[in-house]
Amino acid sequence: MQTEIKATHQKAAIEALKRLVKHPSSTTDPAPGAPFGQPIRDALDEMMTICDELGFKTYTDPEGHYGYAEVGEGMDIFGILGHVDVVPAGDIADWSYDPFDLTVENGVMYGRGVQDDKGPSVAALYAVKALMDAGVTFKERIRFIFGTDEETLWRGIAVYQKNEEPITHGIAPDSEFPVTYAEKGLQQSYFVGPGSTEFSLKMQNAFNAVPAKAKYNGPKLEAVKPALDAFGFGYETDDEGITVTGKSVHAMLAPEGTNAVLRLAMALDKVFPDGPLGLIGRCFKEDATGANLVGDVADSASGHLTVNISNIEVSPEETRMQVDMRIPVTVDHDELIEKMTQKIDGYGYRYEDFDYLAPLYVPKDSELVEKLMTVYREVTGDTTEPQVSGGATYARTMNQCVAFGAMLPDVTDYMHQVDEQWELEKMFTAMDIYAAAIKAIVSK
Repeated sequence: MQTEIKATHQKAAIEALKRLVKHPSSTTDPAPGAPFGQPIRDALDEMMTICDELGFKTYTDPEGHYGYAEVGEGMDIFGILGHVDVVPAGDIADWSYDPFDLTVENGVMYGRGVQDDKGPSVAALYAVKALMDAGVTFKERIRFIFGTDEETLWRGIAVYQKNEEPITHGIAPDSEFPVTYAEKGLQQSYFVGPGSTEFSLKMQNAFNAVPAKAKYNGPKLEAVKPALDAFGFGYETDDEGITVTGKSVHAMLAPEGTNAVLRLAMALDKVFPDGPLGLIGRCFKEDATGANLVGDVADSASGHLTVNISNIEVSPEETRMQVDMRIPVTVDHDELIEKMTQKIDGYGYRYEDFDYLAPLYVPKDSELVEKLMTVYREVTGDTTEPQVSGGATYARTMNQCVAFGAMLPDVTDYMHQVDEQWELEKMFTAMDIYAAAIKAIVSK
């Protein structure tokens, strides 16, 4: 299939991505014009500068909540939704390359954000630039919308929705190909229970990632080791104590990961049997489907419930567990939460809401999904059916919007992980798909 993407566009996209990756744009303390921290504002400004250079009309919210760039004319808007924030890199010593200095080695790009979501945003951006350079004219406006706290609370995109006109339809290049026509409900919460004077924990992990490490250097340290051994859990020791090891994956794939925080909690419950961790040690354990809390919760459309407890903090005053749930699209949210609340109450815990995003559903036979699927199959030859995801993208915030790429089905998921990476050829294929899809939907 003929493509408008040229080698010059591919090279320019890599250079633009390098400029974006250099910004460690995770949420930090607010500053004037930077509600989620200066590094995120810097990344937003960098993105808007790139769009200016490419000939887009741009606007940046003065308060720093969002920016957008558009080309074309008309009343209708085809939205392309991305975000410039990233999850923290964690211990940089664990990376093969500096996570904030884009490295290309053997045809693979390494850096925080190359898969989520700086790389996909750039791929879509330069796909549209290639159409512009080829003289393609658009029957409606193409608007790139860049959020700033997608990895946390989506406050930036909420301000966009309050201030700006709605899109007519669109895509979020923040997932996998082919089309994601439905996304599970996303509930983030806390389980709050009794504290402990026997030991303490204080960790910092994202809601939406299964933690690969959990450190402990407290009372009865020598008793924790045989407790871990009895479970067969891996750990490392040094002068700073014990580090329980696991496997990090995105929270939507929690059953495929190994949760180091849960493993440490199970061992500590053995060592401190009168402590506050019985909810984990004797109930939840490692079952990321949540079956030990609420039974088998699933539907035929979107699969099982997933529950990720990514953080546990223990102080004399309270124990606080950080919980991320991906809820099947047909499951009653309120009934599920009530059942969970009753279960944890038996272990002295209360349920505390933090944030909820309702599920997304755009029918498979809609014009948008059918056009995207037709183009995807023409470009790739892949006949994979449109899919449901446990992930949460900005698509669920907009009219007639679906997640569309940028990861091909055979790309390994490195989102939120050490050595986040993306093969150049896979990025270039994504650019071809985006150019063809946008041309099919938006060109005159």
